[in-house]
Amino acid sequence: MFHENYYKELKKYEELIHKKNHVDESFYNGIYERYVNPVLTRDHVPLFWQYDLNPETNPYFMKRLGINAVMNSGAIYLNGKYYLVARIEGDDRKSFFGVAESDNGIDGFEFFEKPILFEDTDKKETNVYDMRLTKHEDGYIYGVFCSERKDESNPDLSAAVASAGIVRTKDLVNWERLPNLVTLRSPQQRNVCLHPEFVNGKYAFYTRPMDDFIDTGSGSGIGFGLCDDITHAVIDEEKMTSIRKYHTITEVKNGAGAVPIKTDRGWIHIAHGVRNTAAGLRYVIYAFATDLNDPSKVIAEPSGLLIGPRGNERVGDVSNVCFTNGAIVNDKNEVFIYYASSDTRMHVATTTIDKLIDYVFNTPSDPLRSVECVAQRIELIDKNLEYLKKNKA
Repeated sequence: MFHENYYKELKKYEELIHKKNHVDESFYNGIYERYVNPVLTRDHVPLFWQYDLNPETNPYFMKRLGINAVMNSGAIYLNGKYYLVARIEGDDRKSFFGVAESDNGIDGFEFFEKPILFEDTDKKETNVYDMRLTKHEDGYIYGVFCSERKDESNPDLSAAVASAGIVRTKDLVNWERLPNLVTLRSPQQRNVCLHPEFVNGKYAFYTRPMDDFIDTGSGSGIGFGLCDDITHAVIDEEKMTSIRKYHTITEVKNGAGAVPIKTDRGWIHIAHGVRNTAAGLRYVIYAFATDLNDPSKVIAEPSGLLIGPRGNERVGDVSNVCFTNGAIVNDKNEVFIYYASSDTRMHVATTTIDKLIDYVFNTPSDPLRSVECVAQRIELIDKNLEYLKKNKA
């Protein structure tokens, strides 16, 4: 029975990791292409991460350390290959990181032999998740992630404190843990992302100031701050970039997603926004651009969402969520946006730099009032009707 079940599960695993992905032909918006299959799921995690493979100590071939979800992956392109550093959540609710590699970025992702084990520098740290990967001009690859601990000042057992953990590597195998980021004016930080270039000779971070673990409170959006030394990173001032706005997709909160993409028009950001609904919080992905010389200054912010959960993506551990913390630009200027759906699985959407530039800089911004939104749409309709009239066959 042991060997029969083992080889049955092994066959399913091998079929999954070699399954070819293809574009979802039922979806079109001209901006990006979605793919039919997720690129990473809990079933992509190797059997030997979950089962005791010795029939003497596991005669019924039971899972000993199960996996609940694979989500929220940092992403990086190295030596012609695509790498995701995924958040892997065990059945015990603890998250950890694993590196998965693919030749083409849309299928065939396989995890390295072992997950990442960081140096245990903080004995009160309980959980880690959602790493952003930055290939920095100083020669290192940095991972910035959420470091969570119990809020010992609050008797509520769910009360937590979040800060930004920092690690660095040059090969995705050997990782050096650095002290957590300190922001002097913000009690908590989540969704922090390191800018890939020095700004005024300093390391630059996109932050998300928060008053507590869940609520942004006085935090008004995505922040931007500089520090002198990343090995002891301290930010004493945070400017605000993409601001939360009433009755929009960022009303409740927003946060940095993928590392900003440099183009000749500006830095393109792919971030997440959250609004409240009768069914709970709804997370979507949106885009904006900042100035090449002043990456704290927003210069374009198209209206509405870029990617939202559709169909089966809306169902999962935490439903109605689309979240990204990783994107890749390859040698052909193709863009791979990796996003998780409903805190359960990873997907990819592909586009190009040219299409992203067109979308971000030519899509109208949100006028913020229904009457003005209707006028904006009628202006488009009138323009199109005039064009069709002139070009009628």
